[in-house]
Amino acid sequence: MTPHLIESPLDPRQAVLDQVCRAGDPWMATVRAGQTLRILDLEGNQAVDTLFYSAADPEERYSAADTIARNARLYLGAGSRLYSSEGRVMLTITADTCGRHDTLGGACSAESNTTRYALEKRSMHSCRDSFLHAMCHCHEATSRRLGKRDLAPNINFFMNVPVTPQGDLQFADGISAPGKYVELRAEMDVVVLISNCPQLNNPCNAYNPTPIRLLVWDRPAAE
Repeated sequence: MTPHLIESPLDPRQAVLDQVCRAGDPWMATVRAGQTLRILDLEGNQAVDTLFYSAADPEERYSAADTIARNARLYLGAGSRLYSSEGRVMLTITADTCGRHDTLGGACSAESNTTRYALEKRSMHSCRDSFLHAMCHCHEATSRRLGKRDLAPNINFFMNVPVTPQGDLQFADGISAPGKYVELRAEMDVVVLISNCPQLNNPCNAYNPTPIRLLVWDRPAAE
């Protein structure tokens, strides 16, 4: 299916937040209802592992199962709605110049690096490490401190994980490029937790993790 690409009219000069997240680093922030978050792939082919939590109650968080089922698609793109564990819409993808975002590949960890690649890869930095690091140091964004029990299946923006006819998953070269982005409008106050993936063992980052740019805009005054 040909990706449905939509460009954004938003001007970066009018963003209320504009930050760069370095390769391999975590990022965590609250995006209020009506605000729009842009995740921009600065150098291309970077994988951006992302989780979302309700700012009011972090027990309510992004649900991969509900999102896949209610959108009737494995890959997210323009028009997709991201659903919570309570069945509510958390965010809507309003613009997308990449066209394919993975819902199944999950986050790399010490255990998966060991299982997929080699025992000596266990000590390599992983997205699970990044998620936990951010949870320990940025807990003021939620009503309580987040921890291991709050980790859930995540979205991998810009990542390409094809499903074979046999039902297997393949980690393939990404289809993103420098300057590609995805924008999401928050439908409730959400805490965004990102691991800018440090993976060096598969082509999700072209074996070269790179920085991303995060921008947030307020709701237009006319709305």
